[in-house]
Amino acid sequence: MSAAPDQYTPPAWTRPLAWFTNPHGLNDDRRLREAVQGKTVMVTGASFGIGEATAKRLASMGAKVLLVARTQDKLEVVAQAIRAAGGEAVVYAVDLSKPHDAAALAERVLKEHGHLDILLNNAGRSIRRSIHESYDRFHDFERTMAINYLGPVQLVLGFIPSMRARKQGQIINISTWGVKIPPGANWAAYQASKAAFDVWLRSVSTEIKPDGIDVTSIYPAVVYTRMSAPTKALHHMPGMSVEEAAHVIERAIVERPDDISPPWLWGMQVASVTLSKPVRWLMQKTYRPAFTKR
Repeated sequence: MSAAPDQYTPPAWTRPLAWFTNPHGLNDDRRLREAVQGKTVMVTGASFGIGEATAKRLASMGAKVLLVARTQDKLEVVAQAIRAAGGEAVVYAVDLSKPHDAAALAERVLKEHGHLDILLNNAGRSIRRSIHESYDRFHDFERTMAINYLGPVQLVLGFIPSMRARKQGQIINISTWGVKIPPGANWAAYQASKAAFDVWLRSVSTEIKPDGIDVTSIYPAVVYTRMSAPTKALHHMPGMSVEEAAHVIERAIVERPDDISPPWLWGMQVASVTLSKPVRWLMQKTYRPAFTKR
């Protein structure tokens, strides 16, 4: 069976391993409806993949969903599907890699809707490239920092005052398991930008929790999306569909934990500290020079 453009189909043998390698979600209509009915929820990166699946799920449970991405036409397709199913969706075509536009979006949303209950930071840019192929590609680092760090920072800054004044709100960030373990080869631009926002948001969460604003960071491993599709090695790893990832976000909204991680991640974190030298040696030895342009 051929894969859809925004997803791909992994080998069947990976499915039994997915329970252990990925965060666990929640599929409970009653609890989700109680949590989001009548609430205003912003989903960035909503034109496909995790964002699209989550937006449709939340709208079906009574949330007013604000769809954010760069492409108006693609957002309208998602919005039309939501409305056809009886849900409520509003489209905002914005390039969040431009902080000024992110700030303007927050201002516009507050003016048009009064407040925001939940912000799901899902938009992002992934890139896998050896440093030896990046000597003349400084723009790769600028772009990933813009969309994965600076844009989200500006967007969160735009909503914190309103959430603080209302003494309620939630910010959910789709991070990556890679920020919790020793950084791997070829992912420097991506991991640095994701780690920057992850650390920033966790630091901020300490300050805003007393004001009634909850922050949940989600650390998925592999999700079968258009963004991960170019990395062929990921096609043979156990992972999640976008619908399964949406259920992880559902759990974040209902239970409001500080973080949601794969079951194995804590063990890897302990090993990366207590066995730092062997782990580093192993990573260096298993890195294939074939990926490196000399």
